[in-house]
Amino acid sequence: MAKSAQSETSKNATRQRLFLIDGMAIAYRSYFAFIQRPLMNSRGENTSAIYGFVTFLNKILEQEKPDYIAVVFDTSEPTFRHRQYAAYKATRQKMPEDMASQLDLLKDVVRAYNIPVIEFPGYEADDVIGTLAKRAEKEGAETYLVTGDKDFMQLVSEKIKMYKPGRQGNDVEILGIEDVKRKFGVPPDQVVDVLALVGDSSDNVPGVPGIGEKTAIPLIQQHGSLSALFDKIEEIPQKGLRQKLETHRHKALLSRQLVTIDTAVPVNIDFHTLRASDKDVEKLIALFERLEFRALIKKLREEHGTNQTAKTEKEQLSSSPAERVDITSDEHTYRLVKSEQEFHALCERLKSASSFVIDTETTSTDALRAEIVGLAFALKPREAWFVSLAPKSRESGSLFDNSQTEKQFEGALDPTLVFKSLKPILENPSIKKIGQNIKYDMLALSQQGIRMNGVAFDTMVASYVLREDGQHNLDALAMEYLNYKMITYNDLTGSGKDQKPIRAVPIEQLADYACEDADITLRLYEILHKRVEQEQLQRICEEIEFPLISVLARMEEAGVAIDTDFLNDMSKELERMLDNLTREIHALGGGPFNINSTQQLSDVLFSKLKLSPVRKTKTGFSTDVGVLETLRDEHPIIEKLLEYRQLAKLKSTYVDALPELVNPRTGRVHTSFNQTVAATGRLSSSDPNLQNIPIRTELGRSIRRAFVPSSKDHRILSADYSQIELRVMAHIAGDEGLAEAFRNKEDVHATTAAKIFGVSSSEVTRDMRRKAKEVNFGIMYGIGPFGLANRLEISQTEAREIIQRYFDRFPKVKQYINDTITEARAKGYVSTLLGRRRYLPDINSRNQNVRQNAERQAINMPIQGTAADMIKLAMIRIDRDFLEKGLKSKMVLQVHDELVFDIDEREENDVKNIVKREMQDALKLSVPIDVEIGIGKNWLEAH
Repeated sequence: MAKSAQSETSKNATRQRLFLIDGMAIAYRSYFAFIQRPLMNSRGENTSAIYGFVTFLNKILEQEKPDYIAVVFDTSEPTFRHRQYAAYKATRQKMPEDMASQLDLLKDVVRAYNIPVIEFPGYEADDVIGTLAKRAEKEGAETYLVTGDKDFMQLVSEKIKMYKPGRQGNDVEILGIEDVKRKFGVPPDQVVDVLALVGDSSDNVPGVPGIGEKTAIPLIQQHGSLSALFDKIEEIPQKGLRQKLETHRHKALLSRQLVTIDTAVPVNIDFHTLRASDKDVEKLIALFERLEFRALIKKLREEHGTNQTAKTEKEQLSSSPAERVDITSDEHTYRLVKSEQEFHALCERLKSASSFVIDTETTSTDALRAEIVGLAFALKPREAWFVSLAPKSRESGSLFDNSQTEKQFEGALDPTLVFKSLKPILENPSIKKIGQNIKYDMLALSQQGIRMNGVAFDTMVASYVLREDGQHNLDALAMEYLNYKMITYNDLTGSGKDQKPIRAVPIEQLADYACEDADITLRLYEILHKRVEQEQLQRICEEIEFPLISVLARMEEAGVAIDTDFLNDMSKELERMLDNLTREIHALGGGPFNINSTQQLSDVLFSKLKLSPVRKTKTGFSTDVGVLETLRDEHPIIEKLLEYRQLAKLKSTYVDALPELVNPRTGRVHTSFNQTVAATGRLSSSDPNLQNIPIRTELGRSIRRAFVPSSKDHRILSADYSQIELRVMAHIAGDEGLAEAFRNKEDVHATTAAKIFGVSSSEVTRDMRRKAKEVNFGIMYGIGPFGLANRLEISQTEAREIIQRYFDRFPKVKQYINDTITEARAKGYVSTLLGRRRYLPDINSRNQNVRQNAERQAINMPIQGTAADMIKLAMIRIDRDFLEKGLKSKMVLQVHDELVFDIDEREENDVKNIVKREMQDALKLSVPIDVEIGIGKNWLEAH
């Protein structure tokens, strides 16, 4: 971290120091610092820019103690630069609305600090800052330009320095003359010459097209100035560069005028009038209360002796790390239920409650194999009850070898009594249940014959809907929203070799841990359900995500049957194939070696066979799949290695792993469906991950043969949306060409091929259709010429032409892409048709690769996310219909756009009708929805 500005002037303690803050630059920086998780108050207002600005301002005031200070803002009036060049800043993105709405309040806050706010119409803040800095320089004062804008480097001198905010936290970098030379390659007086050549796309300063900093800096270093460069332009040896400069000389000279900061602005301000003054504490407190900056209010009161009221829960929401609370410092009442009488009293409370939080404590993360050791309940914040359950058997054994262990279960209640009493309460749909990952509790309770109804809110799922990125576990949410540090599981049980089973934890500690979970979940619920309403995300939560929890719980409990004999046979066949491949690879590699050893394989490929290394790692040359794909045509060993890796992965990940995952009690595999992982809203699955079963190869597809019905009179039914994302794109984009193809039930890829290649449908070749298919799907993922060229193995020129023809024939698709990116830049997020959001913090990044990746995500998410919402709605309605009809058939798997069912043969027609109807009607589009249904003796046969 750089030295403070105060230490910079320690040798000359009498020198006066002026800090001039570029208001918009610091406000923008503060706003985007929180773009992934904006700070919002209870009114639903974004306060990120103000909070970040105030935090940085406090740092300056406390650490630097400036003699003079001011904050300078731009105005909306045109400047002399606009008169010089009408297109100046014409391409600049409009300020996000939720940032613009903060500026007036921000200025009020600055004024409450008794810091002058300066705005001068007709000039930019840069010019006003430059003018004041030069005036102060003449009087011997030292000025610090508080900004990250590199244009200010031109002002740096012996007495003018940049005070540049760092990228991490509150770090600061102070730039003097030598620092500018080191970072920018030229001294301050040559900065404008470099900027004139390079231009500035954000301000629409033209510069010389095709010249970047790498070219401009050496030119100015060599010639000293722009004018000297043009005087000796004939001496430039590179013909292309010389032509660029000659052709665009006028643009360079204009650009130099535009980027030069005017230091003679007729602003009637004497810098001596900018003397730092004491802040108006009461006015600041009033503003901070309006903004709900509780931690800043507390800090002000402590510093200035103002009466401080007791800290409320809302204050905890914005507390600084120094104020962080935990169970030892938090006011609460947690009760361990110690008798049947107390338990029945608790049940009466639960029966009469409109809602409550429930949390189970168990012996395993696998809910279907776990034993419940206790249940915690919370009906209001800071109050919770814990019911401890005795082990089902108290026969002699390791748990009861001594009196101390026996004492652990004093007060623990009979599980049979507890579950019998709780069953009517938990199954009552009119009593709303709240939880954190409540699906787990539902599954654990299902093993006790309890089918929980009335699930109304899940804090983990709500956190995901509000912000799909980040962490959604209870510890992280408590820290983020309540600034509360929870007891961790390792705090409770220890870790590593010293970790003890949960049954061995003293019951009082277990009670505190469980009650804290329930209590914090309820406190989070009170915050998150308001946030959901403020962000207008109730529909996503209440119509899709929360109802889906019960559907997924039933699917996970049902599980899917596996033909382990088939997998065992397949494993032996794969082993034989791998043995043959091993011998072939050894022969091609010149002798035996460990194919799975990166070091040995690298030695064979790059030392023995002399292949060209593609990428180096810390331990040597990489041999990953990407490298092998690059080397595919260089030696026959590569094809064999790729095949070996594919078969080995297939064998270890699925063929050998699936039988090990069969639950011995149910005889089935029970995957976990995750709602809070994929950024687009898609479900994922784990333990095992059934989303990634390979389907491109015959061997990969054959794994689906292992998924079979649960009994002889059952069959597997597969229902798959046909080209759903293309249909969604046609609807969202409103492109009549694509929509018409779907309405006419045409081969949409052939139709696209005919349009982009300008031929009739009968003249479309297989190659044309293949290319059109790649374009159709690639467009949804923001594919460019480079990506399409790689996929089709064609030149970028041809790929560019194909994409251009596509947009010519389907103009509304191009408009959708442009409009979506523009909206994402303004809002910071994109939405599905139903309002699900994906935030894109990198959409305005200056790094082109990072920004383009965010743009691709922006294009894809409304399409893929809407498709995800559709299948979730279909699942909810299908599940409802099955329950209402009392069907024995069950929905058992969801894989992307496909649903898999284990159906009773006698219910086949009912199931087919329900599934087709609900999938087609889940979300009405302007194009028809096609659902392909197949039935078979296994998943492969049904697909």
